[in-house]
Amino acid sequence: MIRHFTATAFVIHYNSVALHWHKKIDAWLPPGGHIEPNEDPVQAVLREVYEETGLHVSIVPTSPIINLAYPKQVLPPFTIEIEDINDPVEGPHQHIDMIYICKPINDEPILNDGWLWVSKDEVENSTPLGPGTGEDIPPPKDVLILAKHAFTVVGSL
Repeated sequence: MIRHFTATAFVIHYNSVALHWHKKIDAWLPPGGHIEPNEDPVQAVLREVYEETGLHVSIVPTSPIINLAYPKQVLPPFTIEIEDINDPVEGPHQHIDMIYICKPINDEPILNDGWLWVSKDEVENSTPLGPGTGEDIPPPKDVLILAKHAFTVVGSL
């Protein structure tokens, strides 16, 4: 099985999470994408969030930071998922997805078109969201579960 390394961010701002309707997958998803050659997961997730949402974000550390002079460390993800992908062009493969929790640097972040700030209540109630296809659909279960964890992590700061 072919595997690709990816990085995803649950961007939390005032009890809301940034999601968009992913047309290729037909699901509400957070920002993320493939880790490019010579890029570490943190560089990838920051780049992907900016490219997709227009937001500059910082990563919320979810594990202890160990101060070492050398070697350089990369902030670890909150969790790592292995996702089965059925791509009509590339064929079936898997994503090893490093999931980060992030916050916007700007106090009044404005998302690019197609992105929504989905409230904590909407996440907790699995509220169907309108993707513009005439049918309201809730985010996938894993997105809801991880968003709830992200709200807890950011709320504990």
